[in-house]
Amino acid sequence: MDQATEPAETARERIDRFKLRVPVMGEIWIKYQVAQLSRILGTLLTGGIPLVQAMETAADSLNTPLLKRAVETAGKGVREGQPLSGSLKASKMFPGLATDMIEVGESTGALPAMLNSIAEFFEEDVNTKMAATLSLIEPAIMIIMGGFVAFVLIALYLPIFSLTDTIR
Repeated sequence: MDQATEPAETARERIDRFKLRVPVMGEIWIKYQVAQLSRILGTLLTGGIPLVQAMETAADSLNTPLLKRAVETAGKGVREGQPLSGSLKASKMFPGLATDMIEVGESTGALPAMLNSIAEFFEEDVNTKMAATLSLIEPAIMIIMGGFVAFVLIALYLPIFSLTDTIR
């Protein structure tokens, strides 16, 4: 990596860290990314690509530098003989449920199927949480719009009332 692209990468990493810290959306965002990664890895492994090469390809397809670095680090760990679940757990980026399910998939020899199950589970979880979050945001938007309309009405009528008081 040359020095010209290095500041842009650190800025993207800061944005990713900020996304992770946002109370509700951070959890949804990481689960969406894990679902996407699991779907890609599961598809590549089902196609017969070796795990290390599949992890490199999956890391290249991710748009988030933090998760990309975690997957690349986990790939190095797998190359050195560590299990995938342990390598992902060490990054502390992945939800515990995902790493536990990967561990079960490794021990049973059904890792591609388990990765697809992880992707389906987290995609459904993300959809449910997004629907719940949006259902909470709608009333807040209505309250804000009502406050704005009340402000505009007061701003319009207050000068008229003060003008009539001045005329009397």
